[in-house]
Amino acid sequence: MDEQAAPRRGRPGYDQATVLRRAIELFNQKGYDGTSIGDLASELGLSKSAIYHHVPSKEHLLQQALDEALGALTEALDRIEAASGLTATERLRTAVRTSVVVLVEHLPAVTLLLRVHGNSAAEQDALARRRALDDRLAAMVRAAAADGELRDDIAPDLLSRLLFGMVNSLVEWVRPGHDESAEHLADALAALAFEGLLR
Repeated sequence: MDEQAAPRRGRPGYDQATVLRRAIELFNQKGYDGTSIGDLASELGLSKSAIYHHVPSKEHLLQQALDEALGALTEALDRIEAASGLTATERLRTAVRTSVVVLVEHLPAVTLLLRVHGNSAAEQDALARRRALDDRLAAMVRAAAADGELRDDIAPDLLSRLLFGMVNSLVEWVRPGHDESAEHLADALAALAFEGLLR
């Protein structure tokens, strides 16, 4: 009776996108500082030395994740600012909606971005880039307020913090596969922000 030889098991192969996705998951679960390159190797079924065939360092993965989140947000704002024929309030409303869509579509990377503390060069760079984005969004709020299209009993900078704080809070409860689509969440948040709760 012939016995078939057991299939050979080689080193699992992963593309860069898969490695990055798994790293972001671990960073969000355990914290970036609490995640070792060994943890990632174990998650992927690789030896600690083999992981370096896939990535040069843990910080490299962090940089890629933060670039994903910041790049998507930056591109979205660039498109909005380049659009013609929008009032300041329409531009702001589009920025709010688009920020929600980007957050949902890049949820793990944006979640990681919102949790960094500046403990590494990659984190410090990300925080500086995030402040620049916050400044652009605040400028949109100020422009809408200057046009007389927003209520004037709340300072524009406070409005900006409240508005985009509401957007950022989505990372606390939205999960991949959530029942609500990104577009529906964006519409709901924009309606709440610009029309309020009352009928």
